[in-house]
Amino acid sequence: MPRDLSPDDIYGYTELREVAVSPDGERAAFVAHGFDEGENRRRPGLFVAPTDGSRDPHRLTRASDAGSPTWAPDGDRLGFLAARERDAELAVGPESTADGEGEADGNGNGEATDGGTGDDGPRPQVWVFDLARGGDARQVTDREEGVRGFDWGPDGERIVADARDPTDEQAARLAERRDDGPIEIERLKHKADGVGWLDDVTAYLFVVDVATRETTRLDDAYAAGSVEPFDGMQPAWGPDDRIAFLANHGENPDDSGEYHLFTVDPDGSDRRRLSDGAVLCTGPAWSPDGDRLACVVRDPPMNWFRPAEVYVAEDADCGRFESLSPDLDRTISFAGSPFWTGEETVLAPVGDEARTRLVRCHAGGDPAERVFGAQGAARSMTAVDGTSGTVVAALSSSDAPADLYAVDPDAGAETAFGDATTRITALNESFLEDRTLPDHRRVAYENGDGETIEAIAFLPPEFDPEDPDPHPAVAWIHGGPMAYDAPRFTLPRGVFTAAGYVVFCPNYRGSTSYGREFSETLRGSRGELETDDVTSGVAELVDRGWADPDRLFLTGFSYGGITTAHVVTRDDGFAAAAPEHGIYDFYANFGTDDNHLWHADEFGLPWETPDTYREISSITDVGSVETPLLITAGEEDWRCPPTQAEQLYVSVRKQGVPAKLVVYQDEHHNVDDPERAIHRLETLLEWFERHDPATDVESAVDE
Repeated sequence: MPRDLSPDDIYGYTELREVAVSPDGERAAFVAHGFDEGENRRRPGLFVAPTDGSRDPHRLTRASDAGSPTWAPDGDRLGFLAARERDAELAVGPESTADGEGEADGNGNGEATDGGTGDDGPRPQVWVFDLARGGDARQVTDREEGVRGFDWGPDGERIVADARDPTDEQAARLAERRDDGPIEIERLKHKADGVGWLDDVTAYLFVVDVATRETTRLDDAYAAGSVEPFDGMQPAWGPDDRIAFLANHGENPDDSGEYHLFTVDPDGSDRRRLSDGAVLCTGPAWSPDGDRLACVVRDPPMNWFRPAEVYVAEDADCGRFESLSPDLDRTISFAGSPFWTGEETVLAPVGDEARTRLVRCHAGGDPAERVFGAQGAARSMTAVDGTSGTVVAALSSSDAPADLYAVDPDAGAETAFGDATTRITALNESFLEDRTLPDHRRVAYENGDGETIEAIAFLPPEFDPEDPDPHPAVAWIHGGPMAYDAPRFTLPRGVFTAAGYVVFCPNYRGSTSYGREFSETLRGSRGELETDDVTSGVAELVDRGWADPDRLFLTGFSYGGITTAHVVTRDDGFAAAAPEHGIYDFYANFGTDDNHLWHADEFGLPWETPDTYREISSITDVGSVETPLLITAGEEDWRCPPTQAEQLYVSVRKQGVPAKLVVYQDEHHNVDDPERAIHRLETLLEWFERHDPATDVESAVDE
């Protein structure tokens, strides 16, 4: 008999992340994350499955983390990044290239590392499975500091790898730092969340012979800029034997959000800059003929409210560089990058009215168009890739974790992801058999300014929205703010609906997926607009009879934590709230996080505009807080430093407001450790239950 979700169900759940379609479109490689209870860790696994759904996925890796699956041109070999123990062949043979060069601060699959400050474990390297011959993966790179990204050459005999390359003097300083020596920094960009304290080591592109492992550094293809620690150089090797990469080669790259698109020959000659103006480029993808690149372009210095667009660039100095989606008024989502399905056709995922879906862009100049409409408004895309013959997307709904589906890229808009869809995976089939997952409804309502706001409401089992019995409700505010909530499954929302809560997720002003005007309304302000959109939405739930007015709760993570704090300074109608991993004093925060470029662009410099920084900070009005607060932080969070949580906690406790501070040791901005993730959900549930007027739990806070 089905049962409700609980926090420890994280150990039965599989989370689908990356997907890569083979050149012939017949197979899809993907990364799925499980959660190992015995070792208390997230465990990524690399899988391959036929796109016709004829066979269950085959797992390739179990013993170590794996990410960034990338197919060789022949389709018989699959490269990936993994921090595994050194290949035995390298340990005994003469082919080792270990010479103290190169480092990666990330492990290639989205998981944070320590940034070279103390981790003595294996560094991420490029490994290759020969799927035609079988056997274990073979290690191709042996960079002492690891590899951050790579791609195959068109002949399949070489790869290009992005790796840091310290000088002897820099290597000695890194070794001293890892041995608890002092951290010495002279660059402006001094830290990055999930990476750690930065340094002056430069990353380069390296061309590596797959058979011999012979390595050549491309001296003119080097990394720089404030974006580089997060995004890397993203090398892409084109069919016409040119290599694309991203970097900022300006005069003050650390004081700029620009990130430009370059190409270079495999011997390191003829470097060209393709992007023009002040832009931030990501996700380069070569056209089939190798003459052009598609990429995502954002608007620095850091106007993240403006929609990101698909651009096409000719591989020539001062060549064509223009948007393929200028009139779409929808942002390219974080679910993936553009990919070509023909000589003139590019597909890309966009945020479109609280879901991620695909649009088709035309390199020949026709307007971009929405496609695959039969995906429906009840499902959102979490990953996607494709070729000329096959598109594979991960789709999720509120009651179904993500699975892979394949479709013909030329299928009609009303048939794709409908009857013409092939399902490739059923990763959570057993998980779904004995658990009850939430339903959802889209809720449109007016805020205090008379504008229409949309939210996604996730509903408890047996809840009837047409004949409701008022339930406790929690407003769950997304981060960003340049993001959006969509009708897809997440474990936290499922746990709270299982506990009887209506989980209300408002896409407040500042959210993307509704166009530039809606998103950019928030630019230059904090607090007032989002608070109105949240409280107006909660009032709508009460008016509908969905929410009990005496049992209202509030939480949010990152920017959601920022908004939660603003709400409780303005509204005392919530029984309890939980601002998580937020910023509450923007003036004091400046320079202590990794976002000073963004804040300076939007609000000016704090010593020049101190009043603005005070106005946007909830700590300025903390004296009006009466709501019991659970305040959480990551001990090593460089996005929203833990000192911000401490400041808010002490400020409300000094006034006698019930409050609890939880700091997750060894965690960055997110909480990835399974035991800590479980603790987080259990603590949120306990805090709301403790302060729920309908329960008999006695408060145990204020002594």
